[in-house]
Amino acid sequence: MTGTETAAAPAVRPYQQYVYAYPHKTAYRPLPRERGSLRELWADEPKGALSLYFHIPFCEVRCGFCNLFTRIGAPDGLAGAYLDALERQAIAAREALGDAARFANAAFGGGTPTFLEAAELERLCDLAERGLGADLTAVPLSVEASPATATADRLAVLAARGATRLSLGVQSFIDTEARTAVRPQRRADVEAALARTRDAGIPVLNIDLIYGIDGQTEASWSHSLDAALAWQPEELYLYPLYVRPLTGLGRHHGGAPGEAAWDEQRLRLYRHGRDHLLARGYEQVSMRMFRRTGAPTTGGEDYACQTDGMVGLGCGARSYTSTLHYSFDYAVDMHRIRGIIDDYTARSADDFRHADYGWEMTEDEARRRHLLQSLLQAEGMRVADYRTRFGSVPGDDFAAELDRFRDRGWLDDSAGEELLRLSPEGLAHSDALGPELFSAAVRERMAAYEPK
Repeated sequence: MTGTETAAAPAVRPYQQYVYAYPHKTAYRPLPRERGSLRELWADEPKGALSLYFHIPFCEVRCGFCNLFTRIGAPDGLAGAYLDALERQAIAAREALGDAARFANAAFGGGTPTFLEAAELERLCDLAERGLGADLTAVPLSVEASPATATADRLAVLAARGATRLSLGVQSFIDTEARTAVRPQRRADVEAALARTRDAGIPVLNIDLIYGIDGQTEASWSHSLDAALAWQPEELYLYPLYVRPLTGLGRHHGGAPGEAAWDEQRLRLYRHGRDHLLARGYEQVSMRMFRRTGAPTTGGEDYACQTDGMVGLGCGARSYTSTLHYSFDYAVDMHRIRGIIDDYTARSADDFRHADYGWEMTEDEARRRHLLQSLLQAEGMRVADYRTRFGSVPGDDFAAELDRFRDRGWLDDSAGEELLRLSPEGLAHSDALGPELFSAAVRERMAAYEPK
């Protein structure tokens, strides 16, 4: 290279991290007992439009790509003991929130909430309504399910108790691809579960699909997309496959495939899937989410939690106040997860009156979170909303980051000065763009976290 030549900028890897919450739990650390009093944390928070989340940490099988907080099965009455603990936690949360608390939406996630039997799902709904005062029939209620657990009796309970959205984790309609992703299932069983879901009459059906599976092609990807579209789902989520530490794929296959080739495969399949859905009457909500044009919006949209409080119950749930995000200990390894669940089920009501692990939200972190989670939505972020909340503009607060995104072609310059919106290429690189908005403090905490 001569003195007048410059090195080309290194290519940005498009698949770095799925940013579904900021900061990630790997940035959380143990909290001093006196800092974590729930009553004090919620004392001055707005409580007129809260979000409620119940976490159920059980699955019938753990998929090879999964790094969620969940375990296989619930032996020896563990599900009942877990619901008992949820009830004790609900009592503590209700005390902290007070009688003025009102909920605007609710979700059951996991794990697999429909791992619970029908009677246990009834009890879970009772905990939300009688324990916390959430009227599930009056607010959007989203529930995650797997094909094996979407049984008629469980779906009937959810429909009767007000579920407006059911998200079914299918991943692939091709049996060999499902097995490659360590998701053992038969297409016939998946189709039967979809039929039962439609029969239950829940207004919004979401189908999750994954791209980037070893051996997957545009043809096989189209096959799964068309099989899903045959059910006319109101929503579709298209997830890129990740191979993460301590997951089944990470342990058994020694990590991810060759990075450059795999990135190219995933980007190609993403664009193919996006264009396939856009041509068939779907609109893009985010990199992952697509909604059928005209379908109802009943709680399935990517929830940013920018101004509303989040009340999370269960050992894998997060809660958000304006000054603190908190949860319980986090793990991916099955043995460590089991220990955390056992600790959770053994807690007394008093043990739930404080937060264990968390992250202090400063003004700077709140700005980052608002920008990050708004910008990753296809509709973009209105600068006026940011200005009203923070008294400044993102062009001043994040000049270097936004200039970098613009230079890469990730911003839609046709949107005007009052709207920050990603270009199609920016949306495609959401999993690279999001992490670039992490603060130095969050990066340091996440880097120091030891996977367990």
